[in-house]
Amino acid sequence: MKEQAITERDLHKTVSDELIRDVLLERKSERRWKVAKRILMVGAAGFFFAMYLLGTARQMGWKMLPNSETTAVIHIDGEISAGATASADKIVPLLKTAFEANNVKAIVLSIDSPGGAPVESERIYQAIKVLRKKNPKPIVAVINNVGASAAYMVALHTDKIYAANYSLVGSVGAVLSGWDFHKALEKFDVRQRVYASGNLKSMLNPFTPMTPEADKKAQEMVTKMGQRFKAEVEAARGKKIVKGVDYATGEVWDGAEAKQIGLVDEIGTLDTVAMQWDSKVHDMGPRVPGAGWLSGMASLFQMLDRIQAVALK
Repeated sequence: MKEQAITERDLHKTVSDELIRDVLLERKSERRWKVAKRILMVGAAGFFFAMYLLGTARQMGWKMLPNSETTAVIHIDGEISAGATASADKIVPLLKTAFEANNVKAIVLSIDSPGGAPVESERIYQAIKVLRKKNPKPIVAVINNVGASAAYMVALHTDKIYAANYSLVGSVGAVLSGWDFHKALEKFDVRQRVYASGNLKSMLNPFTPMTPEADKKAQEMVTKMGQRFKAEVEAARGKKIVKGVDYATGEVWDGAEAKQIGLVDEIGTLDTVAMQWDSKVHDMGPRVPGAGWLSGMASLFQMLDRIQAVALK
């Protein structure tokens, strides 16, 4: 009986030792996996952060140029406005890089924009004037689908304007728009109290009715800006524009008509125009941001969690 008790005690001890050893091994394995996971997560975070910085830098205007002779293509896509892909803050640094690079033999502005803020456009074409004076080299504009309003204003300040037969060109003029909600508020007997230092200080307030004086002032403003734009077209295009055509109606023409009336110089597309300098074509951007890098990191971490769950089973 004593020997049997000793045997059972030894057996229990052996089983307990094995259980403890298994638990310790499992915990050790868990600790190793946690360390490995942390290393992978930190490495992945560092990688995606580096990719994010690289992508942001490229969108802001940083992009390595090839060492060989090249034709630089700079895109003006979408609305020209502050913070947009086609903002002056993103276009001007690219222009500076292209003009100052010795291996860039020509610059092509690839335009596909309905226009936007005239001041942003002015910043871009004023930069072209200054940079071209310091580093003379050809710069042309190619209008793809649309080159209208402020986008066409930029194109005016290049050496030559190209458009495809089916491009939309023009929209020379100015527009000032706003909402008028005061009729809707009157139905609910709601009014806004506005105290302004001058009769026209709050003329674009959408919750108060437009006075005849404010209406007249707004129309005068857009008329003057439209006339200034028209004068800029006449100064830039010179004898190329056809007399008797009113360019300031705000209308657009297709590429073929735009060539006939002198708004563009030649019919051509980006591919054919960019190849005329017998050098490699380099796309400098900027491009519309793609899918977020955070979503990629989230997917990676979810995958790591699934791998850990399988490994611990």
